[in-house]
Amino acid sequence: MKMNLPNKLTLLRVFMIPFFVLFMILSLDGHLAYELRASADGRFISYRIIACVIFCAASFTDFLDGYIARSRGLVTDFGKFMDPLADKLLVCSALILLTAEGSLSSIVVIIIIAREFIISGFRLVAADNGIVIAASWWGKFKTVSQMLLCIILILPTMPVILGKTVVGILTAAALLLTVISLVDYMKKNIKVITEGGM
Repeated sequence: MKMNLPNKLTLLRVFMIPFFVLFMILSLDGHLAYELRASADGRFISYRIIACVIFCAASFTDFLDGYIARSRGLVTDFGKFMDPLADKLLVCSALILLTAEGSLSSIVVIIIIAREFIISGFRLVAADNGIVIAASWWGKFKTVSQMLLCIILILPTMPVILGKTVVGILTAAALLLTVISLVDYMKKNIKVITEGGM
């Protein structure tokens, strides 16, 4: 299958994920984030800025590939399937690393990842019936909120500048949109499970 520009951007996002993970791991070097933030370790800051730049660039391709696909009539089944999958890989990688370092509650991440498993199950059943389900607007809002939260937590000094209250509000907003998008998705596509079709 010939790849159009939006699909190439989606694949580029996937290829950027290992580099993002690498610099996140290098920034930690066996230490917890709050310890390094407090000591303003130079290596931590350098690696985190690089990781944040990669994450932001990858996140921007999410907006760009969708915009190009819709504006130029280049929407494909591959894009409908791969675009949300690339988002999941990027965001979940960031969330898991942020949880491992102690910047994010494991409960929040478990709920977010559980949502992705449920939606992936719907997609697999739909695909088995020859149906490709595109992401909803609630799903897009969810992704944007999660990406924004990740960016704030990845940046070396941003959590300290904003404070625990603001970060807590942003975390709650991302979690709320995650749940809302799940309910909306199941409501619209429940026939995929109950009837094997739409």
